[in-house]
Amino acid sequence: MDFFNPIALLLAAVSALVVGFVWYNPKVFGTIWMNEAGLTEESMKGANMAKIFVLAFIFAFLLAMTMMQMSIHQTGALSLIGGDASKALPSYTAFMADYGNNFRTYKHGALHGVLAGVFVALPILGTNALFERKSAKYTLINAGYWIVTLGVMGAIICGWK
Repeated sequence: MDFFNPIALLLAAVSALVVGFVWYNPKVFGTIWMNEAGLTEESMKGANMAKIFVLAFIFAFLLAMTMMQMSIHQTGALSLIGGDASKALPSYTAFMADYGNNFRTYKHGALHGVLAGVFVALPILGTNALFERKSAKYTLINAGYWIVTLGVMGAIICGWK
């Protein structure tokens, strides 16, 4: 069984940009976020948007790879045999025949993504915001984005077989 689905990983990475486009839209949280971040329309002009979006996509792809490990439990079984299924004992093949698709749903992946957002992204962003003297509103807007984004990414990666 192959867990590496490059199309799902690419779509999950794109989903981070799509969610960000909606989340940080001025009609959603964009204006509040800019105020809390201390940014102005003028300071936002002149940025190298191509560089920003290319790097954001690369970072999102790295997160998608991580979400694959976090949301597809069968990757743990694969890691126990050293990552090469062709060298596995027959017990691995039997195990995967019995349990290879357990918990491979969109719902389960979304759960793991949301948990990653709450227990990984929120503490990291919250700690940074504390030392940067940013507001709770700033933290919640950014953490909320990552909680939703990782939930969407997890759903795509885990559910799409």
